[in-house]
Amino acid sequence: MQRVAHSTLFGLLALICLAVALFSARYFMPSPVMAEGMAPHLQARPVVFLAHVAGGVTALALGAFQLVTWRGPRRRWHRVAGRIYVAACLIGAGAGLALALTSPSGPVASTGFGLLAVFWFGTTALAWRKAVSGDFGQHRRWMIRSLSLTFAAVTLRIMIPAGEMLRLDFAVAYPAIAFLCWVPNLLLVEVWLRTWGWEASPPARRRFQDTAASAGSPPA
Repeated sequence: MQRVAHSTLFGLLALICLAVALFSARYFMPSPVMAEGMAPHLQARPVVFLAHVAGGVTALALGAFQLVTWRGPRRRWHRVAGRIYVAACLIGAGAGLALALTSPSGPVASTGFGLLAVFWFGTTALAWRKAVSGDFGQHRRWMIRSLSLTFAAVTLRIMIPAGEMLRLDFAVAYPAIAFLCWVPNLLLVEVWLRTWGWEASPPARRRFQDTAASAGSPPA
């Protein structure tokens, strides 16, 4: 029953990520629909904006599947897709920071989205470094943090229409959403990692470390 619940939850999250990725890819169309809100960025900084969109779309499309391909015969896909995911996040975060610093939405929104870009870049870079060094326990934990920030693209697109439905003043709601679209994601993931999530050091790695420590310790 628990396995079915996990599979259902994963399928729902993957479907939402793919839907948002496809919707965001509209910016690559000659005349994108529902693009009024991003028109200032698209007109003033088209290359940077499209780099941010390309990175985000690719990360969303690949990220969720990394959670179920890290074991067994799908590990080859996991490695290849993981490299693409990391590159997409780093490009998307770098471009996102540039957009945040030049945002016309005010200093609070710029700070919120700027910090999101910095944390997205940092968690992804750390996840990649841990994988390269062979510390796969920490790699998985940092990758989960990175994925929670990638998922900000989804929560952002839920919160904006929710604010409109609640008739909140957009000038007031948007700066708050710049933080609310990612800070709760990261906090929830951190609580999960510390309470139920993957251990920082897998059992096999700990056994190896304990054996090595015992072999090197002097006799009592």
